[in-house]
Amino acid sequence: MPDLTKLASPLDIGGMRIRNRVFLAPMSGISDEPFRQRAHAHGAGLVVSEMVASGELAKGRAGYDLRIRHSGLPVHMVQLAGREAAHMAEGARIVAGEGADIIDINMGCPAKKVTGGYAGSALMRDLDHALSLIEAVVGAVEVPVTVKMRLGWDEGALNAPLLARRAEQAGVSMVTVHGRTRCQFYQGKADWRAIARIKQAVSIPVVANGDVGSPAEAAMILDQSGADAVMIGRAHYGAPWTAGSIAATAAGETASGIPASPQTLADYVIAHYEDMLALYGVESGLRQARKHLGWYLDRHAASAALDQRKVILTSFEPVQVITQLRAVFQSVAEPVKLRSAA
Repeated sequence: MPDLTKLASPLDIGGMRIRNRVFLAPMSGISDEPFRQRAHAHGAGLVVSEMVASGELAKGRAGYDLRIRHSGLPVHMVQLAGREAAHMAEGARIVAGEGADIIDINMGCPAKKVTGGYAGSALMRDLDHALSLIEAVVGAVEVPVTVKMRLGWDEGALNAPLLARRAEQAGVSMVTVHGRTRCQFYQGKADWRAIARIKQAVSIPVVANGDVGSPAEAAMILDQSGADAVMIGRAHYGAPWTAGSIAATAAGETASGIPASPQTLADYVIAHYEDMLALYGVESGLRQARKHLGWYLDRHAASAALDQRKVILTSFEPVQVITQLRAVFQSVAEPVKLRSAA
């Protein structure tokens, strides 16, 4: 296996010292405050907020305060998305005012509802416009600004190296690259070797992203891309400790706080559920938490009875959900298998 130890060392991002090089990706509707707090507690080097629409933030839309508020972690990083320079600049000023230490610009989201509004990875189709947004954000705040992108819009326009180079010239402190084009969405295998072209184009740190969920995969993406760090997204579904476990392996240590038995897993999942209810309120929290509960069940208790699963994922009574969760996880006969730490 290629060398993994590089990931255990600190990384400088625009003067901010990051404790290691294994990061939690920004994921809409997933990397909220309770999730980020858990990922950080397990040892992730950097955790990024879910995507925040700059236009809605600038207009003062209700609920966005929960996405940008400081969660008390050593480094508060917020991701902004948008297509208008004025809104991006104002959004940057707002999140910096709320204590953001780093602001990330989303130029990689492939979702149709984002690209249809000419934001996210759609910005890679017009680099001049993309640069106007970068310049607006960099000019609006004193904190480091980073950009997350894909390889390009499609196979005919693999322009990530050019965007990264122009972003660096505009004052960006780091770029993250997902090893797929927008038109690939999440199909096929991420092209880790293609990320090397972006690394060769810039002198700022480059973070490699896509299809990493284990120490072996983290070592391989570093080897093939030459990147300075890795960012992990979907492998965290049902396992907020994924980045931390990889960072611990890189350091020759044991990750902290990972549930190691059915009982501790039940306690962990229930605590996560209760934290979400406390953050969003019961009605909204119930809906927000269901995807997480489904992932915990899929990963750790796939044999749960269908009637128990149905109650957990449809009930509007928190006490009933908690009772069923404890029953399901206590019925798991073997210790929890931590796939992400394997």
